[in-house]
Amino acid sequence: MSLNKNKVLVGMSGGVDSTIATLLLKNEGYEVEGLYMKLHSNPGYHEVHLKRAQKAAEYVGVKLHVLDLQNEFNENVFHPFIETYAKGETPNPCALCNRTMKFGEMIKFADSIDAYYLATGHYIKTDGKFFYQADDDTKDQSYFLFYVNKEYLPRLKFPLAEKKKSDIKEIAASLEGLESFASQKESTEICFVDTTYTDLLKDYVTVDKVGEVLDQDGNVVGEHRGYMHYTIGKRRGFSVKGAHEPHFVTKIIPEKNQIVVGKRDELECNSVVLDNLNLFIEEKEFSVTVKLRYRTKAVSCHVLIKEDKAYVTLHESVFGVAVGQAAVFYDNEKLLGGGWIASA
Repeated sequence: MSLNKNKVLVGMSGGVDSTIATLLLKNEGYEVEGLYMKLHSNPGYHEVHLKRAQKAAEYVGVKLHVLDLQNEFNENVFHPFIETYAKGETPNPCALCNRTMKFGEMIKFADSIDAYYLATGHYIKTDGKFFYQADDDTKDQSYFLFYVNKEYLPRLKFPLAEKKKSDIKEIAASLEGLESFASQKESTEICFVDTTYTDLLKDYVTVDKVGEVLDQDGNVVGEHRGYMHYTIGKRRGFSVKGAHEPHFVTKIIPEKNQIVVGKRDELECNSVVLDNLNLFIEEKEFSVTVKLRYRTKAVSCHVLIKEDKAYVTLHESVFGVAVGQAAVFYDNEKLLGGGWIASA
């Protein structure tokens, strides 16, 4: 299929980043069209954000399409989010959404309007073969894009790759009609969670159910509110009889509604096993750095790929590694791919 290489589809969320990304592409001379995706079923959210996206599209002078993908989102992102917590694990819905929705369904829609390129307001770089961390390391989103299908990389554009967030707000503030975009509250948490994730889970599963707290030897030492309230490393919200120093969740046993707690050194982790890999390199053994959570320091490691799993030996200890989270490999600023933590 031959697509128009002068045409770009931009994901427009109604936020300042996607708005300025659209404007920059239009100013570069591309034929630009926008797409607002209705993902989660929160009418109030869409009422506000779609209105902003329409205002942005009108200002820039681009056509805005609206695509209802709530069924696809539920299947690929929302239901797995609930199921992961129910298994006593910690999900990463943004990485799933980027693969299946933003760089999955949006690519299909780009095809349908003859657009070769797809652009978003993400802070990340690409050369068409790899992703690289953004210049603004406080906004870098490469961790969440490790799971994107590598076949799509040549078609992706990120106009904000070399910008800082402050630059983007300054541009918006200087444009008559877009000033309000510069001062909009930013969405920093999971877009479909209004308050806390446990409030959301309560509509689908039993969250509040008192259970036992065990020590490292399996002795009952206290009570908790229900295992889904806890993630690995959490240190509050449960009782430990006679404890004089902080205790942390080290393990979750969902089938018995139990949590295991211990002192900080019990959280120490020196190796992880990953499954559902998505790698941008062919090597089966390599030494790189790995991030085991967003907003954490990448640590050096050795990686061996065997039978579709990655066996990762950490060169320095990491504390509080959670099954279900993403482990993402880097060579300096270059993103090499990653996988999902299956055991730690």
